[in-house]
Amino acid sequence: MEQKKKRGRPKKADTMDLQNAAPSPSSVSPMDEGEPGEAGASIQGRQGRPRKSPAVGEGSAAAAGGGHKQGRGRGRPKKAPRRGGAVLKNPGDTAKAPSSPLRGSLVVSNNGSDCSEPPPKWEQVVRVVPSMDAVVKVFCVHTEPNFSLPWQRKRQYSSSSSGFIIGGRRVLTNAHSVEHYTQVKLKKRGSDTKYLATVLAIGTECDIALLTVSDDEFWDGVLPVEFGPLPALQDAVTVVGYPIGGDTISVTSGVVSRMEILSYVHGSTELLGLQIDAAINSGNSGGPAFNDKGKCVGIAFQSLKHEDAENIGYVIPTPVISHFIHDFEKSGEYTGFPILGIEWQKMENPDLRKAMGMRPDQKGVRIRRIEPTAPESQFLKPSDIILSFDGIDIANDGTIPFRHGERIGFSYLVSQKYTGENAVVKVLRKSKVHEFSIKLSTNRKLIPAHIKGRPPSYYIIAGFVFSTVSVPYLRSEYGKEYEYDAPVKLLDKLLHSMAQSEDEQLVVVSQVLVADINIGYEDIVNTQVLSFNGKPVKNLKCLAAMVESCDDEFLQFDLEYQQIVVLQTKTAKAATPDILTMHCIPSAMSDDLKT
Repeated sequence: MEQKKKRGRPKKADTMDLQNAAPSPSSVSPMDEGEPGEAGASIQGRQGRPRKSPAVGEGSAAAAGGGHKQGRGRGRPKKAPRRGGAVLKNPGDTAKAPSSPLRGSLVVSNNGSDCSEPPPKWEQVVRVVPSMDAVVKVFCVHTEPNFSLPWQRKRQYSSSSSGFIIGGRRVLTNAHSVEHYTQVKLKKRGSDTKYLATVLAIGTECDIALLTVSDDEFWDGVLPVEFGPLPALQDAVTVVGYPIGGDTISVTSGVVSRMEILSYVHGSTELLGLQIDAAINSGNSGGPAFNDKGKCVGIAFQSLKHEDAENIGYVIPTPVISHFIHDFEKSGEYTGFPILGIEWQKMENPDLRKAMGMRPDQKGVRIRRIEPTAPESQFLKPSDIILSFDGIDIANDGTIPFRHGERIGFSYLVSQKYTGENAVVKVLRKSKVHEFSIKLSTNRKLIPAHIKGRPPSYYIIAGFVFSTVSVPYLRSEYGKEYEYDAPVKLLDKLLHSMAQSEDEQLVVVSQVLVADINIGYEDIVNTQVLSFNGKPVKNLKCLAAMVESCDDEFLQFDLEYQQIVVLQTKTAKAATPDILTMHCIPSAMSDDLKT
């Protein structure tokens, strides 16, 4: 589905899942995601809207989330010249599969000869069965938080996506496919039974989730998928899943067209990704991508929808998948991908390099800012030149050698490490080379990209609803285009502000529940609270504690834009219970603030 291009900004990739009855545009969407993976209502778009089909199973609409554009939802990949090959079509597949020379998929190679060759033998076809049977359909019921009314949740909705069985009686799918899950069920190919699944781990940053099923019957007669190596450019791939257009399994084929550090829509992070030209549509989320030997080389998770682009799909490659699995196996939980908590600048200008004291044979990037909460802040300083990471030299444009004829961003090296591991960083400081061993950790943002399944925090006094800002909060308040519609002050803090401490939060007056006590303040919406009675507001729990213990005559809140709110303490506290009763609010504060 295409949407209009705004302000010359390129469209973002979307995740895709089939979803129905999604109550708001802030829901997650598998392969046409609403952001970091929320599910959305129906398949949106102004052009190329797919026809509704009674064959679509549970979940007929693509969900959108995360403030990103949705997938086009076209059920047919763009035709392009392909190498010759005899294609075996799945009867349930509505998309025409390009004839790439693939084995271990539904495409059987004829080594580039014309189509006059005899059809493939049955023995050749049987080889694909183990891989195909390991692909399952994922049914999920989601119940999302309601950031506008944080004391309750939104209406539940259902979605369907894809997944596949791996070793250890486990199933892999996308994180956005099961985000805010209430119930998850799996159905095997050719089966009429749905099995209840347990979510073992959700990797928000890498958009991967790990499931299991306790029923032994589910695992009978199924061989787990085996992982293959990272493919090369032009290697053939086959994406298998349950996209929109029917209930049965579907296969689309193409080649690897690009490999680079990608922006993961759901995770709001940048990790290694594969770009392929195989069609990836709503419902394909979580499905495996096989190479020509029937080995899994990635997980389908998002696609690019733009009026100038066709059939650009993205796959999570095996290095990222392996990192997620090993991380879970090592610690029993998902700990995340570490980052180097810095902002850096390219050193391509020769005058800049000379001014920074770099020799002609030295290359690297300049540190602009360092996250105060990052371990790197103890060792690195602004204007340090990072020359190498773990012994690998960094170029002036921030890239490192990857494979033959390829370069990739040096953040790939950081993402290969595990949380808590050390890395050796060599820097140039005042023309002298220094070497530091730094313990890596995950990022701590002032405005977090996710709330990781926790309910939103809130505090209410005299009808003023105080809450904390996160990316899901902005998406809920301002829709998928929150980057254009949210207040400039909040967007500036989202893009540029850094948390000064681990527990710092951005606290706002979310809304004012109208009552006699707050006359004249009704129009205050999503405005940051800077201080209370002259004391800075560090986080929401700090604000709630100060208000509850206040015995001054007045409550004074200093807000952004030089606004102030003044209430008489006794009157405000006395009016709160009646306001809560009027709006059927069970408590004046969320549970996390009571402890």
